[in-house]
Amino acid sequence: MLLQLKNPIVFLDLETTGINVATDRIVEIALIKVNIDGSEEEKLMRINPEMHIPEESSEIHGIYDEDVKTEPTFKEVAKTLAKFIEGCDLGGFNSNRFDIPLLAEEFLRANVDIDLKKHKFIDVQAIFHKMEKRTLSAAYKFYCKKELINAHSAMADTKATYEVLKAQLDMYDGVEYEDNRGNKTEPPIVNDIDKLSEFSSFTRNVDFAGRIVYDENGIETFNFGKNKGIPVEQVFREQPGYYGWMMNSDFPLYTKKVLTQIKLRIMSK
Repeated sequence: MLLQLKNPIVFLDLETTGINVATDRIVEIALIKVNIDGSEEEKLMRINPEMHIPEESSEIHGIYDEDVKTEPTFKEVAKTLAKFIEGCDLGGFNSNRFDIPLLAEEFLRANVDIDLKKHKFIDVQAIFHKMEKRTLSAAYKFYCKKELINAHSAMADTKATYEVLKAQLDMYDGVEYEDNRGNKTEPPIVNDIDKLSEFSSFTRNVDFAGRIVYDENGIETFNFGKNKGIPVEQVFREQPGYYGWMMNSDFPLYTKKVLTQIKLRIMSK
């Protein structure tokens, strides 16, 4: 089933130096833009991460320091990438928890003003785990009836992700969903980006790392530590030093950006 698009959608996959969103870097990025008319554009880039690629990471994706030492840094390609995804929704496999948060960090380090939170996100892994609960290779075999060749190659994984989503639309057309509480809903897998984005989200994160979440009333609330469950504005009023502690600690840049926006909002009241 072809996607019913309101905006172009860009499927992406990152190969990185590791899995720490705050400190690791991109070494390869693959993107497939699906335009509203169904036409596709591909972009594949290797990136010099400006740090050593740990051997355990290289063994997974096959990219070593020598392979990227003459490639551009992320800062050098950031504006090109931002323009490529401008006005597009974003899709990937585990992208809500890893690829998009890490990409947001890279844009912030490069001083490129792009707010990825304004985009709709489709996480194919979230749909897969809610409906079948497996991995990308298993998802590809299950939905597309094919073996995934060159797994952990960024472009192979990106193409597989796009194919899996289209197959999911076919397989779950008209199928209702039963949540963890046993409640059944109308078919959630429909050819609508807004509904797919909502269904493929596990959280109500304010920042990508999930340090701040919306509570049931839509209030920004801390989701960790001694202030878990307490509204951010309340913490900042009652614990004046907490904002400074977070800004000087090893939290992701996007989390700090959200905190600063909330702090400025309080000051303007």
